[in-house]
Amino acid sequence: MSDGHGPSPETPPGWAAEQPPPYGAPQPSPWTAPGSAPGAPRGDGPETPHQQAAHSPYTTHPQQPPGGRPDGYGQQGYGPQGYGPQGYGYAPPAAPRPGIIPLRPLRLGDILDGAIKLVRSNPKAVLGLSAVAALLASVPVAVGQAFLLGSMRTAIRDSFTDPTAVGTTGLYDDFLAQYGGTLASLAISFVAVTILTGVLTRILGRAVFGGSITAGEAWRLTRGRLPALFGMVGLLAVVMVVPVLVFALILWALAGAGSLSEGGLIGVVLLMALLYLAYALYFRTVFGLASPAVVLEGLGPVAALRRSWELVRGDFWRVFGILLLTSLIVGVVASILQVPFTMVGTVLGVLGSGAGSAIVAAVLIAVGGTLGAMISYPIEAGVAGLLYADRRMRSEAFDLVLQTAAVEQQRQGWVHASADDLWRPTGTPRP
Repeated sequence: MSDGHGPSPETPPGWAAEQPPPYGAPQPSPWTAPGSAPGAPRGDGPETPHQQAAHSPYTTHPQQPPGGRPDGYGQQGYGPQGYGPQGYGYAPPAAPRPGIIPLRPLRLGDILDGAIKLVRSNPKAVLGLSAVAALLASVPVAVGQAFLLGSMRTAIRDSFTDPTAVGTTGLYDDFLAQYGGTLASLAISFVAVTILTGVLTRILGRAVFGGSITAGEAWRLTRGRLPALFGMVGLLAVVMVVPVLVFALILWALAGAGSLSEGGLIGVVLLMALLYLAYALYFRTVFGLASPAVVLEGLGPVAALRRSWELVRGDFWRVFGILLLTSLIVGVVASILQVPFTMVGTVLGVLGSGAGSAIVAAVLIAVGGTLGAMISYPIEAGVAGLLYADRRMRSEAFDLVLQTAAVEQQRQGWVHASADDLWRPTGTPRP
């Protein structure tokens, strides 16, 4: 047997005759510094800083600048620890951002910022189309309000000249005119806003990759999806209206039976209003991503509602909170833009005289409504579209698909129209 410092006196059976030298640290050559030659064993002398770094299991990169790498590795939020003097190890790189959002699961700030960037990246198409839709919806209401204000002005003046005159006939007629204008505005809004939502969603689908699209091209790509889009909105309207009809029948039955007092009937009305509010908010949330599914994935009305339900189901409260916060924000912004015009128009309509004041009042009210809706329409459509993208990235790892496509488009130097096909799941035929 050997003590480990010399050759073995005998070779075990089955072993080759020539064996490698036994384990041991040979003496360093007097002509070579320890560790200087490739593969040289470690000597007994002091280690250089390069050798210390080589033997350390966790070390910073020798070319690492203070505070993290410039290429995005080690940024806070993308790994357990940074890659720098205060941490060790590699972290995933920062997500690419070729367009209005980073191609990773989105935070609230990313969604709101992306919706604003949607407007800024395509101002002519987005704001131009939104202004047309908002103007079409605002004009009937403005005309009805102008007639109502003129009737109020006449009634006020008649009350000063003849206190016994009631003058309710004109007021009733103008109330009917105003409600007729409101109904006409709702019908126009149903058509215009539905079309606008589809076109804006198509613009958003290209803007995610950093591409721009004209209003004419967006319309050409969207018009084939309009029947499915109107069908989806119609089904959603039915879902919202059916409970109202049921509650109305219940109230009519209770009032006809006389089983409740006036106070009890008011309590039932309030209870039904609260129940309907919860119902409307719930279905508005679970079906809030159906429009992007119709336009970007090419789904039918029922399939789009089912798709939205599946995407929202795993993250209901977050989607609900973002949609509600967006509605509050755009409501405040729209009011700031709309209220001054509405107040001035109302004062002119009540205190002015002649047809000119009524026309000016109608124009001011229409301008205020158009400005408010022109901002709120694209922001709400953008938030819905980005929430749809976020839910797909979180539940289907769709961000990897987007990142791969973004790298290829960056290599080509432009965003091809085929980028629209990436939004459809694999195997889904072109509509």
